[in-house]
Amino acid sequence: MPVALLPDRVLVTVVGPDATTLLQGVLTCNVETLQPGEARLGALLTPQGKILFDFLVSRIPDGFRLDVQADKAADLAKRLTLYRLRAQATIAADPTVAVAAVWAGAVPPAAEAVADSRAADLGARLYAAAGAFSADATEADYHAHRIALGVPEGGRDYAFGDAFPHEALMDQLGGVDFRKGCYVGQEVVSRMQHRGTARTRILAAAYPDTAPQPGTEITAGGKGLGTTGSAAGTRGLALVRIDRLGDALAAGETPRAGERPVTLERPAYATFAMPDVATSAAG
Repeated sequence: MPVALLPDRVLVTVVGPDATTLLQGVLTCNVETLQPGEARLGALLTPQGKILFDFLVSRIPDGFRLDVQADKAADLAKRLTLYRLRAQATIAADPTVAVAAVWAGAVPPAAEAVADSRAADLGARLYAAAGAFSADATEADYHAHRIALGVPEGGRDYAFGDAFPHEALMDQLGGVDFRKGCYVGQEVVSRMQHRGTARTRILAAAYPDTAPQPGTEITAGGKGLGTTGSAAGTRGLALVRIDRLGDALAAGETPRAGERPVTLERPAYATFAMPDVATSAAG
């Protein structure tokens, strides 16, 4: 029963009669269809369609909570307040609730669990008063589990303000609703979806030994393919131009992260098109 406290996460609550209308009009995900006990990936974008914040959204009796990186909570609350206008909604960070993750096990009785809907086997988020229960795993254990499943996180695997939802696999992880209508940045995201123009994607990365530092350039045949993201042991994630990867593999070139050969693959849950040459051969 791995339970890991996530001290780098904080809740931002949005409550009030107009909370649903407010969030439905600005977030990438659909909060109207959000089920009780579900945590759904979502984002707030720039008007140009790039990710400013990513988070997990779940319901509370009078509104919603957004599970976000702690150092982004104040800025997220401020940005949502700018969009509130005349809406009857109260927006605030709630530092009194601790955030944890559990996977492949039971939930501590002192905590509320909501299923993390991003990917099968990822587990659940736990919310409880600080100190209500103890953890038997570390934050690093949780990230190793996340990385093994190929699930990226903003600030670790892509830069906020620089990546589109498709590049961060939000279209693959249930973080974008393409039928709900307008939201901030929606036109750009919809155009990428319908034209199939997303050439950069997060891929799973495997190394023959310890993974390189995040931000290491990935090259093949002297040409840049992308950069490495978070990693644990010999597994990691990488932001890669898949068209350039296809060209490199077709030419028989081995992708390398720095000096290390790297095998790049589509995460098991993903369905986006990959180059005809299925994977790279580390050598």
